[in-house]
Amino acid sequence: MKKLNKQVLVFTAIGIILGFLVAMLISPSANQHINTSTHQHIDTSSDQSTGASDHQTWTCSMHPQVRQPEPGQCPICGMDLIPASTAGGNGNSSPAVLEMSEAAIAMAEVHTFTVKENETGKEITTTGKVQPNERSRSTIAANFPGRIEQLYVNFTGQAVQKGEKLADIYSPELANAQKELLEAAKTKSNFPDLYAAARQKLQSWKITSEQIESIESGGTLLDRFAILADRSGIVSQRNVAQGDYVSTGTPLFDLVDLSSVWVMLDIYETQLPFVRNGDLVSLSVEGIPGETFEAPISYLDPFINSDTRAAQARLLLNNPGDRLKPEMFVTAQIQTQANREKGILSIPRTALLWSGKRSVVYVQVPDSEYPAYEMREVSIGPRNGETYPVLAGLQAGEEVVSNGVFSIDAAAQLAGKYSLLNRPESKTMEVSSTFQEQLTLLAEAYFGLKNALVADDGLAARNAGKQVGEALNKVDMQLVEGEAHALWMEVKAEAEKALEGIAEADGLQPVRKQFMLLSESMLEITESFGLEKDKVYRQYCPMAFGDEGAYWLSETEEIRNPYFGADMLRCGEVRETYEKGKPVMEKSPNTGSPGGGGHNH
Repeated sequence: MKKLNKQVLVFTAIGIILGFLVAMLISPSANQHINTSTHQHIDTSSDQSTGASDHQTWTCSMHPQVRQPEPGQCPICGMDLIPASTAGGNGNSSPAVLEMSEAAIAMAEVHTFTVKENETGKEITTTGKVQPNERSRSTIAANFPGRIEQLYVNFTGQAVQKGEKLADIYSPELANAQKELLEAAKTKSNFPDLYAAARQKLQSWKITSEQIESIESGGTLLDRFAILADRSGIVSQRNVAQGDYVSTGTPLFDLVDLSSVWVMLDIYETQLPFVRNGDLVSLSVEGIPGETFEAPISYLDPFINSDTRAAQARLLLNNPGDRLKPEMFVTAQIQTQANREKGILSIPRTALLWSGKRSVVYVQVPDSEYPAYEMREVSIGPRNGETYPVLAGLQAGEEVVSNGVFSIDAAAQLAGKYSLLNRPESKTMEVSSTFQEQLTLLAEAYFGLKNALVADDGLAARNAGKQVGEALNKVDMQLVEGEAHALWMEVKAEAEKALEGIAEADGLQPVRKQFMLLSESMLEITESFGLEKDKVYRQYCPMAFGDEGAYWLSETEEIRNPYFGADMLRCGEVRETYEKGKPVMEKSPNTGSPGGGGHNH
């Protein structure tokens, strides 16, 4: 037992000694520090040799979100850190804006695209086949029972002309009908109705008047009758052989006229919103190289094929010389009318990041000291080739990142900024455009009240308050339901209370106090439901009501203070801009309200 204890003590001592030696080998020298971010820094004494400030911040040119108090290597890419003063960036505090250095932009190969109108994609390319014109198909059937005695059309694909003999047929019933005609002809002066019935019977079997006259004048019975082509065309199907017995109505031959053909194009689900009847189509046919055919879309199939997930568009083409053959492959370029409507914006497919129903792009921040990109949520339409139409969220002339968007989004995520996977919830609810139009009329009445206060006109302000109340009562609450309905009823009640206060107020200052409460309701309406105005502004005066501060909604970016009027007309600042169709995001308690410019006095 004692021997065992001695061995344990010996092994323990050896382990302690080995651990101490290993620790001495890997531990940094006395003048080095280890950062808890697993980022090892070089000797801090080098700061003194380079003249660095004691409070210098070091960052990575590729990843400006990295901030370290000491030089070293980037924990993401391994590059040497550089002083933050040379890395670019002006400290934009907006959680939706990411700043990047020039080196990072070059490494990510960031390219931008200018958003333009009427660039939704002027052409749609698709494929299809030549098919026979179904309106030019016909079937020649037996008009009376009998036996096929002779065939003059022996193969499929044979061309025939109208009136050409296709076959001879023997029919006992037809022979009896001839006898009845000859007997009736002898007594037609006495029994004209009987004679007429005998002729009518033969005519019902498509025996021509000339053939009937020949039977009467010859006085002999015909044992064979010819089957004639009732139109010109190509025999697409021969259904009988010589010697076959046929009944009345039995199909004998199928004919198709190829002087005009159909072209059937596949229009896929993503293309359907852009294609309309009448769109002009340019066709190239593999079997006829170097030649282009043009025709408008004459019919768009209302049904989608469950296998191909495409509907078919039909074109009618004249086909002199039968050059276009059924089943020929064609390539088509459709000049879509829907894409030439005014006001439609588009972005490249590569600019879009999407997750579920929400789509994100990165917009270059204009007039920024350093390169910066704002995450923007947009509403898009169905994909059209390599582009997406933008329904809301962008304006013509803005620069959108078209290449390198994944790199920007990844950098934003690492920096703790808003990104595709870290987005704020939208405060704006989905409501009908009719409801938004009614709210816009309410806002216009509110702006009249605001401008009366700017002009220091108390009487005009109270009259304008009545107009706001009338516009408020005209908003149809049945246009919203669920959560939106509940919110509208709550905000409406608050607005009505403020309007009552304006009506009862005695003096200009009490009206302004109630106007502040009404403005809070109008701002909530604007953020929650949206307006049918291109831009409106949330403005703020910090000196209103004894430096308590107050907000208001304005139709112009220019500051015109309704709380002070002429005394301090320019006092205030723009705190937020609301754009038509752009949802308002829920604000994080740590980010505050984004500023829209300096404060005016």
